[in-house]
Amino acid sequence: MKKIRKIAILTSGGDAPGMNSFIRAAARTAIANGIQVVGIEEGYAGLLAGKFRDLSNPTSVSNILTEAGTVLYSARCEEFKDPKYQELAAYICRSNNIDGMIVCGGDGTFMGATKLSALGIPTVAVPGTIDADVTSTDYTIGFDTAMNTVIEMVDNLRATCESHARCNVVEVMGRNAGHIAVRTGIAVGASAVAIPEVPFDEEEAIEKIKTQRLNGKRGIIVIVSEGLPGYAEKLAKKIEEETGITTRFCVLAHVQRGGCPSLEDRLTASEMGAAAVERLIAGKSNVVICKNDGKICDVDIMKALTLDKLYKGKLTEEEIAAIPPEDKAWMDERCAVLKARTEEYYRLANLIR
Repeated sequence: MKKIRKIAILTSGGDAPGMNSFIRAAARTAIANGIQVVGIEEGYAGLLAGKFRDLSNPTSVSNILTEAGTVLYSARCEEFKDPKYQELAAYICRSNNIDGMIVCGGDGTFMGATKLSALGIPTVAVPGTIDADVTSTDYTIGFDTAMNTVIEMVDNLRATCESHARCNVVEVMGRNAGHIAVRTGIAVGASAVAIPEVPFDEEEAIEKIKTQRLNGKRGIIVIVSEGLPGYAEKLAKKIEEETGITTRFCVLAHVQRGGCPSLEDRLTASEMGAAAVERLIAGKSNVVICKNDGKICDVDIMKALTLDKLYKGKLTEEEIAAIPPEDKAWMDERCAVLKARTEEYYRLANLIR
């Protein structure tokens, strides 16, 4: 097993609060083990451009815990899907004596990691996305802070809803997943929550809003996931038409990616950053660091990506049949757990609205 003397860290895809905690923990864990550390600015695009920053001094990552975003910046890199650019990236790593890579981001970032691993650059991935849509892990960096941001902003909206006896339909982020929507919907006392994973009974929701108004409820909040494109605005119009309640439509958008990282994001990001370095030192590669049932673990990246596609219905019957039986059993169990968890949150949201 080759000794790890120098590692590189990068963040890719959408930024997420807590990424700086990950960078700090990974860098300092490496330094504590006598390993040189460089940060790569602007993700895989920065790797191809050779944008390296020395992080081998512990002070290089001082005072970044409270900052949102990522001090290493991020960027999309469509070129990295091309094998010739993947080979160029591996060559750049070898030319700079990089013995291992740690990358933080979502599924696109993981795909880049597995390509580098296949080209001989040991790589470990860490899930960083506010959407919490990485199926192999219970938790992704940025999720908790994003939800807290939604709660704060919707609480502010509720004040004006109460004052004017209005309804506000709020679209929250989450990509194609409704995790942010359903959990914040419960937390803000939404009268209705619409997510892509569970069929939404529009007429029943509108009748509930009518009943709430008759019972004296003034401020009404509805939460809709962006995984239902364009639906929030349409729903706002229909609520106003059918109830007579003045209804406004609000998109919180990218403000949800900002904000001072919460304790949960700082803590989990630190655990994952340290674990990623320790996995490299132990000779592991092509794995994603996960947190399941409250414990840090690792999962093969290709296995994680296949699970993700299975859960999201993106595999053909032939691809599903090709999954080894042992892996398929694990994936089926994981999908069932996640589906049941989402459905229970949705049930609770409707029960106590």
